[in-house]
Amino acid sequence: MRILYTVIFYLILPFIFLRLLWRSRRAPAYRKRWAERLGYGSYQLDKSIWIHAVSLGESIAATPFIKALQERYPLIPIVVTNMTPTGSAHIQKTFGNTVLQQYVPYDLPFCLQHFLKRARPLVAIIVETELWPNLFYVCQKNQIPIFVVNARLSQASAAGYSRVKRLTQQMLSNVHTIAVQTESELQRFIELGLESKKGCVSGSIKFDITAPRDLISQGAALRDQLGYARHVWIAASTHAGEEEIIFAAHKKILTVFPTALLIIVPRHPERFNSVFALAQSQHFRITKRSEKSDDLSTAESYLCDSVGEMMLMYAASDVAFVAGSFADIGGHNMLEPAVLAKAIVTGPTLYNFAEISEMLINKNGMVTVQDAEELSNVVIKLFQDENYRKTMGENAEAVVVSNRGALAKQLAIAKDIIDARLAQQNAL
Repeated sequence: MRILYTVIFYLILPFIFLRLLWRSRRAPAYRKRWAERLGYGSYQLDKSIWIHAVSLGESIAATPFIKALQERYPLIPIVVTNMTPTGSAHIQKTFGNTVLQQYVPYDLPFCLQHFLKRARPLVAIIVETELWPNLFYVCQKNQIPIFVVNARLSQASAAGYSRVKRLTQQMLSNVHTIAVQTESELQRFIELGLESKKGCVSGSIKFDITAPRDLISQGAALRDQLGYARHVWIAASTHAGEEEIIFAAHKKILTVFPTALLIIVPRHPERFNSVFALAQSQHFRITKRSEKSDDLSTAESYLCDSVGEMMLMYAASDVAFVAGSFADIGGHNMLEPAVLAKAIVTGPTLYNFAEISEMLINKNGMVTVQDAEELSNVVIKLFQDENYRKTMGENAEAVVVSNRGALAKQLAIAKDIIDARLAQQNAL
């Protein structure tokens, strides 16, 4: 079945590059660095640690993991691969030239072989659940252990993999270890063919998020610029169709708090201009962060048209709406505002963060809403009641603190794998 998958992939490869070209109309980064997607690059290593984080969310989750590995293995290069420009930009901004970052090769044997010959990884660390048939096969063929960290598997995803169960079993047979977030997810992997001894429940490394030391002071400085006395809320990681709901809610909020400010952060950079145009069409006074205006006192909305500043925007806000929850995306990481003790609001669609959202809701650290009307009412209530807002934020932060520890557990597994590989190499 893997061979059939590979043949089909070869046939559609030209159309994949055409799709990249099409997407580059709005996001020019998609037309760059194509050679990396075929496995080519400019470096040649004798060994490395390879970490794959497909997009922005996985890259953020992987950040403390990468930093810890840098401390433990300062002389071993770390190669981080991403699929999307947003993930790539986050890694480059966070780590600079202290890691080697490139786009992940497409899941074709010749692409992966080129990459492995250059990177020579001791281990392939896959963040969350990226099950690629040829990647797993080629790593196994080259005796490179695969460690899937922070793995998650929803019922819907498990049902999808079960339709190609034979192929899924082949992939899972090549895994060294899968560290899953919950017991129910481990059971789903086992039902798909994972040997129980290869799986462990370690929780989510997303809980091990910490705020940078200077973030609070930077957030306060931005808040002074935005207007310290005003009420500020953020709509973070928005998708198409969600901005209309958010702007409708903000219109009502402005009738109660005329100086309120909405910070809006689209999930994908190629949508910055369209969101700005939408705000203008609805007669909002909107300012772009890139314009670096000194006077924001009259702005009703502030568009964060930059990459890598989400935590700063959270720090400057009173209330955080985490998007991807009105659209059928499954939600985004609500632990980022939680670690900053922000009151959190989301829409109803949270299947990608089912366990985390349940914890936050049960501990009164987060509220879900169904539509623009409910969103505006909740934000208004939070603006009106400072004690309620503060308590909700503290509850959210407490959920983060009480669930930390997954990072240490998963790092211990990674170190065992890497140390064993280094011992093997030294014995040759």
